[in-house]
Amino acid sequence: MQETVFPFSLDDVAERARARLHPEARPDPEDGAYGDLAIAGMNPRAETLELAKPAAVLVPLIARPEGVTVLLTRRAATLRQHSGQIAFPGGKIDQEDDGPLGAALREAEEEIGIDRAKVQPLGFLGPYFSSTGFRITPVVGLLAPDVRLTLNAGEVEHVFETPLAFLMDPANHQTHQREFKGEMRSYFAMPHGDHYIWGVTAGIIRMLWLRLYAPRVF
Repeated sequence: MQETVFPFSLDDVAERARARLHPEARPDPEDGAYGDLAIAGMNPRAETLELAKPAAVLVPLIARPEGVTVLLTRRAATLRQHSGQIAFPGGKIDQEDDGPLGAALREAEEEIGIDRAKVQPLGFLGPYFSSTGFRITPVVGLLAPDVRLTLNAGEVEHVFETPLAFLMDPANHQTHQREFKGEMRSYFAMPHGDHYIWGVTAGIIRMLWLRLYAPRVF
């Protein structure tokens, strides 16, 4: 008798990741430029995409008895940019990094003390273009449940886990608007409890849903 694989269990998520995530980082978008401007219904200029600075984030998944969760951070309130916002660990790709994977693992170690030996990479999403001029490569990785975290107080003030089942439910993908550089922009938001997940982080989560769970894989 074949064992039933429940949605959002580790077995199901790992199977989908192997089948649908990219095994290597892709520097260029597959079907247009996905990101802040695309979500807002705008077409970014080609030169804007070419000038985007390379960055990477780790999308950390943890297998819990009740289902897979996603680890997120709240950026320190003292930071000059994006202070207090919900984010994935990550940042700019340095010349010394071994590509997006190396950058994502280094940043995760620097920000919240994740030992890279405790991360099992599952694959890559395509690039996400932020309105602040970055081409972000999301690296989806599985963390050991016993991973120990040490927060860099200068960068991160809090970490928390959100059920993957909540984030992968499109009913929770709200569309909000706010003014940015003198014009109204639409963006995704996924409020959960006391946490307002929005902007680039919510856009990447939406991208993960499109890749793993949407009826049509893009």
